[in-house]
Amino acid sequence: MYRKVYVEITNICNMNCSFCHGTKRQPRRMSLEEFRLILEKLKPHTEYVYYHLMGEPLTHPELGLFLETATEKGFKSIITTNGTLLKQRGQVLIDRKVHKVSISLHSFEGGDKAAHKRYLKEVAEFAKAANSQGTIVVLRLWNNGCDGGKNAEAIEFLKGEIEGEWVENSKGLRIRERLFLEYGDRFQWPDKDAEIQGDSVFCYGLRDHFGILSDGTVVPCCLDSDGGINLGNIFERDIEDILLSDRAKAIVKGFDGRKPSEELCRRCGYAQRFK
Repeated sequence: MYRKVYVEITNICNMNCSFCHGTKRQPRRMSLEEFRLILEKLKPHTEYVYYHLMGEPLTHPELGLFLETATEKGFKSIITTNGTLLKQRGQVLIDRKVHKVSISLHSFEGGDKAAHKRYLKEVAEFAKAANSQGTIVVLRLWNNGCDGGKNAEAIEFLKGEIEGEWVENSKGLRIRERLFLEYGDRFQWPDKDAEIQGDSVFCYGLRDHFGILSDGTVVPCCLDSDGGINLGNIFERDIEDILLSDRAKAIVKGFDGRKPSEELCRRCGYAQRFK
């Protein structure tokens, strides 16, 4: 059983953030019927569904129905969002009592200070409302060490908006029960044109998770933004057949020996942290 499966319900995003690789694939939204089929096939394999690889899930007009369907079928939903649409659509997440929401806090830091503060205030209002209903909320800063001092400003502002302990832990700050702020370092996304990061590579892809792109393509991890390692299509094949294919088994065996079977994995900066 996998700890989680990433299901990209859309690869469409309303932002163009500097830390995100983006995708060259055609814009696409998964249909509710396709999502239902995926959930049926995932039933024996995981309990947790993450609604992204690329794309902003809050742009999907049927997100509420997706969340309701997942709950009905016994899955716990985890949303990762840039937070810019929480004022308009955050109530959809609160009403459906999603298990966890992770917000990339610095998605809007390129704007002017007033706009950035309005954004942070909207994020804070959502975080408090969702947290009060039992949802785990994580405010995430993926710019550790290269923020130009903006992290400190953002945290100071949020402290004035969210009452809590604000004590340090291993990942960042514990604000209060089920509400956290975490840091993440910038990293090189896997890309066929990127520099080779090393011959010794370990990754948890296909070990505790895998991903499904909006067109049904199964990929070994959540960072394969363009489906470079296409293991098969879940709309056309059984998931067991895909996960037990020779290519998938070679990937796992390669990571066991720290020798990646896929060229793309040698060009992934994120995987280097597992060495």
